[in-house]
Amino acid sequence: MKRILQTRSARDYALFVLAINTGFRIGDLLALTVGDVLAGAGERLRIAPRVMVREQKTHKKRIAILNAPARRALKQYLSTRARRFPEDPLFISRNRDKSGSYRAISRAQAWRRLSDAARACGIVSFGTHSMRKTFGYFHYKAGQPLEEIQKILNHSSPAVTLCYIGITQEKLEQSYNDIEL
Repeated sequence: MKRILQTRSARDYALFVLAINTGFRIGDLLALTVGDVLAGAGERLRIAPRVMVREQKTHKKRIAILNAPARRALKQYLSTRARRFPEDPLFISRNRDKSGSYRAISRAQAWRRLSDAARACGIVSFGTHSMRKTFGYFHYKAGQPLEEIQKILNHSSPAVTLCYIGITQEKLEQSYNDIEL
């Protein structure tokens, strides 16, 4: 999916890479501004090592480290933009609001662009929340403690996190395969 997005749109590729590497909800990603991801001022394009959002759903502050793939995707995308004012939306739409200001792409547009790419690589069931779940799932599979994943995703309990990332069903199915009577 990354390869497909990379050939289609630097913006959509950066959105996807940022989503799967931070676990942010799509609404929180679309609310980011250029200034939220830049480090310092000046002519040189430098991406910050971390980004902070106030989650729309929980109203909690959350800081995420921008790993190398996320920083590279953001740098590539921002280098293609003619305008990079700190107050501009990060994931900019071609459309402007009534006052002529730039605005972020909509959730629906983000879903359309990403689900088109998902279908192109054979993924039939894709939602913008899939990226957040992917983030949690891969952290779990890599051995990250469940309590840390729970905290990152702001879930109320480890059981909620397991269910959310699909591990509960996976474990149930494995128990059927492990026991032969």
